[in-house]
Amino acid sequence: MKRDTILIFEDNAIDRSILAELFRPEYKILEAENGKEGIALLNSHIASIAIVLLDNIMPVMDGFAVLECLKEKNILNKIPFIMITGEDTPELERKGYEYGIVSYVKKPYQPEVVKQVVHNAIGWFKYKMQLELMVKKQNINIQKQNSVLRQQTKKLNHVNEILIDSLSNIVEFRNMESKQHIKRIREYSLCLGQSVMKLYPEYELTAEKLVQIGWASSLHDIGKIAIPDSIILKPAKLTVDEFELIKSHTTKGAEIIQHRVRLNDRAIFEYAYDIARHHHEKYDGKGYPDGLKGDEISIAAQIVSLSDVYDALTSKRVYKVAYDSDRAYQMILNGHSGTFSPKLLKAFTEVKPRFESILSMYQDED
Repeated sequence: MKRDTILIFEDNAIDRSILAELFRPEYKILEAENGKEGIALLNSHIASIAIVLLDNIMPVMDGFAVLECLKEKNILNKIPFIMITGEDTPELERKGYEYGIVSYVKKPYQPEVVKQVVHNAIGWFKYKMQLELMVKKQNINIQKQNSVLRQQTKKLNHVNEILIDSLSNIVEFRNMESKQHIKRIREYSLCLGQSVMKLYPEYELTAEKLVQIGWASSLHDIGKIAIPDSIILKPAKLTVDEFELIKSHTTKGAEIIQHRVRLNDRAIFEYAYDIARHHHEKYDGKGYPDGLKGDEISIAAQIVSLSDVYDALTSKRVYKVAYDSDRAYQMILNGHSGTFSPKLLKAFTEVKPRFESILSMYQDED
C-alpha cells in the first residue's frame, strides 16, 4: 500500500488546520485531537501513513505518553515521527530523540520550514527502509553462503573475507550508508596505497600488504555498532556530549576487533585494530582518540583516513548533499577535513582520476 497519508496529533483546532492545509495538496490528512484518538487512527491506517506530526502537550494522552505506548509496539521504527512543541529546551529534545523521533517542529509555525522538515524526514525514512530491506536480503545471501561454507573446506583468508563483509554490512546499516560505501573505501585505500608504495618506498608497502589493508579498511567504523541509534541516526546537529560519544567509536571499534572478532590472518587483525582506532587521527596531532602526530600514525591508518574523508564528502547524507569530485579534492588539499601529510596528499594528487573512476563505478543506488 502506498504511504500517502500524514497523521496529525494536535488538540488546537487552528494549529491542526494550519498543518493540514500545508500538506493537503500532496497527502491525505488524518487529524486527532488527543493522544488516545490519534493512536486509534494510527492503528487503523498504519500501512498508509508516511509520517506522524505529534504535539507534545495534549489532553487524555500527551506526546510522550503516546511515544511510550508506541515504543512497546515497535512502531517508532516503522514510521517517522516529528514532535510539535512550543518549548525549546535541551532536555525535551534529548528525551524525544531517545524515544526515536526524527526531528522537531517549533511553534509558531514557519510554513516553509515545516514543509522542508517533513519532506526531509519522509525522504530519509524511505531511504532507511530501503537500506533495511537491502541488508535483510544481504543477510539471507550471507546465510546461504555460510551454509555452503560449512560443507566445503575453504582457505582461511576466504573465511576472513566473508566475516569482514558481514560485519561491514552491519556497520553500513547502522550508519545509514549504502552497500557501495565499503567497496569504495576498500578500492580507494588500495588505489591510494599503490600510489604511496610507488612514490615512497620508505613505508615498505607491498602488494600483499595493500590487499590486507584493503580488507582491514572494511572494519574501520565497526565501533559504531556500540553507539545508540538515537545518536547514530540523529538528523540534527549533535551536542558536545553526543559528539564525544560518536568519537568513542574509534576505541570501541578497536576493543571489538581485539576481543570479539576472530580473524585468522594476524596481519589483517593488526591492520584492522590500528585502522579502527586511528582513522580519525590527524597529521598535526589534532585528531582523536590518542592525539597522534605525524608518522606516529601508521601509513595504513593515514591511507584509510583520507579515503574515508573523500567518500564522506562525495556521498549524500541525511544532513548534507554530495560534493562533486573536484570540490572534494580541493577541500582535502585545503585542510577542510583536517591535516594530512604532504606525502599522502602528493600520492592522492597522483590518483585523482582513478578516485573519480571508482566513485563512478560504485555509485550509490537512488
